[in-house]
Amino acid sequence: MNVSEFNYDLPEELIAQHPMEKRDESRLMILDKTAKTIEHKVFKDILDELKPGDCLVRNNTKVIPARLYGKKETGANVEFLLLNRIEGDIWETIVRPGNKLHVGTKVIFGEGLLQAEILDTMPGGTRKVKFQYEGIFNEILDQIGLMPLPPYIHETLKKKERYQTVYATYEGSAAAPTAGLHFTEELLEKIKQKGVEIANVTLHVGIGTFRPVKEETVEEHEMHTEHFYIKKEDADKINKTKQNGGRIIAVGTTSCRVLESVADENGMVKETEGDTNIFIYPGYHFKCLDALITNFHLPQSTLLMLVSALAGREYMMSAYKEAVEQKYRFFSFGDAMFIK
Repeated sequence: MNVSEFNYDLPEELIAQHPMEKRDESRLMILDKTAKTIEHKVFKDILDELKPGDCLVRNNTKVIPARLYGKKETGANVEFLLLNRIEGDIWETIVRPGNKLHVGTKVIFGEGLLQAEILDTMPGGTRKVKFQYEGIFNEILDQIGLMPLPPYIHETLKKKERYQTVYATYEGSAAAPTAGLHFTEELLEKIKQKGVEIANVTLHVGIGTFRPVKEETVEEHEMHTEHFYIKKEDADKINKTKQNGGRIIAVGTTSCRVLESVADENGMVKETEGDTNIFIYPGYHFKCLDALITNFHLPQSTLLMLVSALAGREYMMSAYKEAVEQKYRFFSFGDAMFIK
């Protein structure tokens, strides 16, 4: 399957540069993957689409302020983007300018609050970096780090919490699970009152989620690896829903990837912690997932391939064409779709 089959034309002005004032007032496109219909609503209308006995599965990861600006001992400016903690205070990091940051180079951030040394070059050009500091690492990051917004967002984010879901709990992501950004605490409460179960998974989103597919064919692409876990109480909720005939509805592609990584052939899941590089594209047989809430994804991206696997490529590409015509807002701070 050729990667170019997942291309579409997107006017730059449709790339959302800032979040909606009210999270749940973004637009919602509803796709019925069986009837092949398309409806246009507002996100808070998701309440009407959910049924008692359904289970909503959300990713409760929390984005860390992973972008750091510092100086080498020579005074030259450098930029770090923390990707994942390898162990202790050693992190895999994207560094710029990469050609000037060799093994042994030392960097100072926040006037000495944080110091770093380049330990090694890793596959793909990232660096293994060791940090030194006094106090609590995450508190220092909160003080001097910036939110690692995707490269297509050029405006400054005024409030850090708008790049977090309202249920973000466990720190570790370099990017937000953006489908969850549309939920408010009030909307989630109404969903619970309707008799919908809410289960959590945790997948720490890596920056690989933004990397374009460079191969010509889909099958040649190698997915990045991301760390996840699912607790027993959440696995039990999902399994009980399955056994009772309810739908498993993932909030975002990250939740979907966790479910499909751990599910057996009957769609049952169990308490698990591990790494996943699952790549879902057309032809994939979904084991656990029944429906998906997601944002609009980049052309030729693995995420667009995932939603095409769920709903069908031609139908999905026609939905994207309609979204462009209807001037939906795209990507991280954009509008949402519900594939049922």
